[in-house]
Amino acid sequence: MELIALGCDHGGFALMEAVIKHLEQRGIEYKNFGVYECKSVDYPDIALPVAEMVASGQAEKGILICGTGIGMSIAANKVTGIRASVCGEEFSTKFTRLHNDSNILCLGARVTGEGLALSLVDLYIDTPFEGDRHTARVEKITEIERKYSHE
Repeated sequence: MELIALGCDHGGFALMEAVIKHLEQRGIEYKNFGVYECKSVDYPDIALPVAEMVASGQAEKGILICGTGIGMSIAANKVTGIRASVCGEEFSTKFTRLHNDSNILCLGARVTGEGLALSLVDLYIDTPFEGDRHTARVEKITEIERKYSHE
């Protein structure tokens, strides 16, 4: 069974509560890095441990939620090995998994309603990486990342 790393800032708190309930109903294991109340936080402080857990292989995928999803994706994508994607509709959600092997889904609680967000979570979790010709493309992303990494 796969483990999903979760995190949100204050702007994503209510939606994350719905995502957690949804994952529990599906029997999907998760680790929540917060926030645990609707109190202002800096989103990079939440994105980092989620991204590190996914990059290390301790979690297979991650879900990050903030107001737009953009801040979380920018922060998470600074971690080597992360391919975080902001998605707000089904086509992009499906193809970020199929073609890009995205490993973190970023949602915007202020731009995506709960019903759609939960559908996107299911689609993201349930869609496998297609591999084949896309494997070489993802490997090129990894090469670029290594070339410009400051680690």
